[in-house]
Order: sequence, then C-alpha cells, then structure tokens
Amino acid sequence: MFKQFIPRSGAVLALGLWGCISMQAALATNPDAEQAMNMKLVGYSDLQARTAYQPTIQKQGNRWIAYIGHHGDKKLNPLNGKIEDNGTSIIDVTDPKKPQYLTHIPGEEGKAEQGGAQMVRICSGANLSKADKSKFYMLRVFGNQAHEVWDVTDPAKPNLLTTIGKGLKGTHKNFWECDTGIAYLVSGNPLWRTNRMTQIYDLSDPSKPVFIRDFGLIGQQPGAGGPVPISLHGPISTGPKGNRVYFGYGTNTEGVLQIVDRDKLLNGPKEPTPENLLLPQVARLDLPPMHGAHTVFPMFGVDIPEFANNYLGRVRDFIVVTDEAIQKECLEGRQMVWFVDITTETKPFGVASWTVPETKEKFCAKGGRFGTHSSNENMTPVYYKKIMFFAHFNAGVRALDVRNPMSPKEIAFFIPALNKNTVALLTPPGQESSLPFTEASKKRAIQTNNVEVDERGYIYIVDRANSGMHILELTGSVRKIADWSQAQK
Repeated sequence: MFKQFIPRSGAVLALGLWGCISMQAALATNPDAEQAMNMKLVGYSDLQARTAYQPTIQKQGNRWIAYIGHHGDKKLNPLNGKIEDNGTSIIDVTDPKKPQYLTHIPGEEGKAEQGGAQMVRICSGANLSKADKSKFYMLRVFGNQAHEVWDVTDPAKPNLLTTIGKGLKGTHKNFWECDTGIAYLVSGNPLWRTNRMTQIYDLSDPSKPVFIRDFGLIGQQPGAGGPVPISLHGPISTGPKGNRVYFGYGTNTEGVLQIVDRDKLLNGPKEPTPENLLLPQVARLDLPPMHGAHTVFPMFGVDIPEFANNYLGRVRDFIVVTDEAIQKECLEGRQMVWFVDITTETKPFGVASWTVPETKEKFCAKGGRFGTHSSNENMTPVYYKKIMFFAHFNAGVRALDVRNPMSPKEIAFFIPALNKNTVALLTPPGQESSLPFTEASKKRAIQTNNVEVDERGYIYIVDRANSGMHILELTGSVRKIADWSQAQK
C-alpha cells in the first residue's frame, strides 16, 4: 500500500519531494496500488460488484444510511441467492469502518445507461409538509422508464409507494426539495424532442404526486423546429429562500448553465411555448463546444480574503460547473472544473478552472476514462465554501480548497486500489471504429464515478467499473480547513 504523504509546516518541500519519490516508487512496483495524499480509507463495501452512480447519505434516527444508485447490469445478490438487475443498494454506515449491506432493490433490465436505477434522493417525512412525520422516503429513477417513490423508514424493508411518469424515454440526475416537496425530475417526455428535460412535481405527499409543469430549453419543446439543444443533465435548487434553480445541460460537449427564477418557474404560465420557457430564465451561459455541465453547484457569499481592502466586491457568489468525461484514452477535450462568478447573476463569467495534471502519471493510457465527472452536492457546513470533492475517474477523488474560488488549490486525493471486481469499461457500441482506440482501452482501471459527503464529514466515492464504495476521511493539516464544530455525531 502506498504510504500516505502528509505535508507539515516547516517541512513541506522536503516531504513533498519524499512523497513524489515514494509515489513513483510505489507505482513502479505496483501501478494498481492505492494512492493517497491527505486522505485515508475508513471503510469499504463491495456493493455486490455492481457498477455505481449516485450515493446519498441520510441520518435516520441514530443510524446513518447510504443509498447507492446503480447503472444497469445483472449481478448476484448474496442476501437471497438471486441474480438481480442492478437497482439501489441500501447500506448502514453508522459505523463507517464496518458498513452493513441491508438490501438491494432491483432496477430496470438493461446495460449501463439503459437500465438500473442510477439516481436516488431521500427526504424525511418530518420535513415534508403533507407526509407521515415518522417516515423516510426515497425518490429514485427506474431505468429510463419512470420515477418511483419508496417508503424506506425501515431501510432493510423498503416498500414501493407510487410510480411517476411511466413510459418515459430518459431519466437522470433529479433534485428533491425536502422542505417543500418540489421535485425536479430529469425525464424524457415522449412528446418532447429530447430524452432529458425537466418534469416538475409536488411530492410534499410522496404517495400522491401532483404534476406542476414540463420545462426545458427553447427548441426542445413539442412542435419546435431546427436543431435540438443539448439535453439536461441535472438541476440544483436553492428552494423558496434562494428562489433560484440552476440547470446543467450537456456532458462533454455544448454545455449550458441556466439560472432560473424558481417562483416564475413554478407559478408562471405552464404551456411550453417559447415565451413561457424563456420567462423564468435569469441568465444563460453557453460553455465552449468541448465541455458539458454535469453538476452545477452553487456557492454563495464567499468572502474573498484577497479583496479585504477593496471598497467593493469582497463577497461574491459562484457556480462550480463540473464536466463529465465520456471517452476512454482522452479521445475528447479535457473535462474539467470551472468556477463561474454569478455575483451579478445576469452576467455570469468564468474566473478559474482546474484539472488533474495528466502527464506525470500518464492517466490517458491507464485505462478507462480520465477527467471529471461530478462534485459533492451536500452543502454541509463542515465543508461548504471551504472544501469541495470531485470524482475524477481513473484519477480517483480529488479535494480542492475553494475558499478563494478564483484560485482553487488541490489539497488531497485518494485513488483506490484495483480489486477482484474491477472490470474494463466497455466501449459504447458503434464507437470502436469511429475513434482511434488502442490496447489501453481494454485495461482495467479505477473509475471513481460519483462522490458525496455526509454531515459528519465522511467522504463516499463509488466506482463505475464495479470496484465498490470507499468511505474516506481527510488527514493531516488540511483537516483544519473544515469546520468540525458543525459536524453531526
């Protein structure tokens, strides 16, 4: 195992050189070994060797429960001895050193994006205005067909309550406001011209969904002509207090950040005419052609120390945009993290970008994808406006000091070791001859797909290539950046 490199005051340069030498030596001996800097492994679950997408962690009474969405495939469930279509794993992580697998809920039949149950969100009935206050509820996608609401009050014995929007042609990264019940469901209404747009529902009573409206970019609506704008990836809402919803469109190309007035979106005219679709829009930022917007994470009220003596502009608002790498062997533009200043929200502009340096470890030839995919979405005060975590496929998870978003700095990372379940990602059908793939495309590689944090400060990463879930924590001096006084017990 790679020995951890933890810089300390007075010896940063010496230890930095030692860490680089040690890392190079470890990689030369075993290029598939764990690598880490200022981050360590706390616990692990193999997730039944299922390819994983979104982790969501919820405190339920005195327990902490992790809900993991999966891409499509079929695997053995050792709990019942059955082969099941990948769906949702539910794991007790109260003791993060010893995760306890509770149950698996099968999803839709199909491989990768065509099956499974990738997305999962959880709300407590205590927060939902019309729900049973004693219960917990799970919102998940069912492959590309539909959305489902489950009662997960007993996480080992989930119970399906209702199915929403049957017969869809796509789903993905939903958002659910637990204080209001409003859910922004990434869907594919068959009448629309795209497989991912937004269907908005009131789920304040999770057993009785109330449809509010369909929404998307002009040109995606029924009856429109001309080119179809890039499909939605996912929204994040600030609820009624912030009165904004941030939509990210695109994956690795033609990305769009759209800032929307929530009140106008929910209460304005619903017919999807060009005028009605444009009415709630506050601003739109089109990214360069080679970049998408997988995750759009708001950071408001950031106090910039560098501007302490300036009369104006010290406190600023930002959106952190994370692209998604799609192609193996870097056969696309580099997918990165972008920091967008929205202090004047009608005029958003980019102020910084960040990526993992590729050449030192030759990530493009390591196998699998290299580049960003997602950031954490939990706004726990432990980390918010201080540290963000980014899933970076074969470069693992990376932690950035974001106290000055105009100059983000990497402070920690963790790349898990390959294990017996790790597989080589398949090349999408039809692409083998269209791109210059080499033998590197057939290599097994860690594919850290998504990352989330909980209110205790633990970091959860899940793997697209079946390597499981790793529970991590920061180590060394970088822990001091976080606000541990805000951590829940």
